Amino acid sequence: MSKTKPSFIKRIEQNYTELPPNARKIADHLLHNASDVVSHTVTELANITHTSKATVSRFFRQLGYDSHVDVKHEMNELRSAGYPISMQTNEVSGFKAELNRLKQTFAYIDNQQLTALVESIIKSKRITLIGFRNSYPVALHFRQQLQQIHGQIRLLPQPGQTISEDLEDITADELVIVIGFRRRPKLFATLLEQLDAQQIVLFADPSGQIYKDKVGSLFICQLGQEQALDSYAAPMSLVSVICNKVLTELAQSGHKRVNRISERFRVLNEIE
Repeated sequence: MSKTKPSFIKRIEQNYTELPPNARKIADHLLHNASDVVSHTVTELANITHTSKATVSRFFRQLGYDSHVDVKHEMNELRSAGYPISMQTNEVSGFKAELNRLKQTFAYIDNQQLTALVESIIKSKRITLIGFRNSYPVALHFRQQLQQIHGQIRLLPQPGQTISEDLEDITADELVIVIGFRRRPKLFATLLEQLDAQQIVLFADPSGQIYKDKVGSLFICQLGQEQALDSYAAPMSLVSVICNKVLTELAQSGHKRVNRISERFRVLNEIE
């Protein structure tokens, strides 16, 4: 999609005053229901807006598109980039899609790669987890799970803080796990370049494959694009699998740490 062209919604706004009355009916509907341009046919859009197929087809041409198909392609590209547009409204299909995302994520994870990560976590004296924006909650959960069974786990950036000072303290033998799902901050690529690629493990959606040469290991998680908001079921499940494998490998030492922490919970009366 050319960066010089305005988005579908912007085109409607820019051309609205020049549109004839029936075309404005279509514009009014799509301004409030942009996803309908993907999920509905020209005939369906005509029925919804009480216009005609010819009027709908002409509407898209008036916006500068060759056809309805071009608009669908543009909207699909936006959703792939992480823009929150609902591409599907069927709840049953959405549930099936959620299961498919889990299956696809784990189907493409190499067992040797997973084993290597588990071993690296166990051997590392300190592990740094980095996550921004929508990736931060996954990084936070990863830290919480690992900290129950492994010491020296830290999370960056700290709330309200810059990250440069903490990057300075990363040592050569440290494992750095970066969570970087789509709509990453602009500093993301530069941040990876500040570290030794071989010590970085990156968790990303398929768009993160552009960073493959900047990291030592890459795990791709499917976030989906059927619904307006991304699903993090797959990365959360992967975190669970990894942490449980680490606990299994740590065996007695891991369970001793779990028991000590549980005893502190009891003494401090922190949890039910």
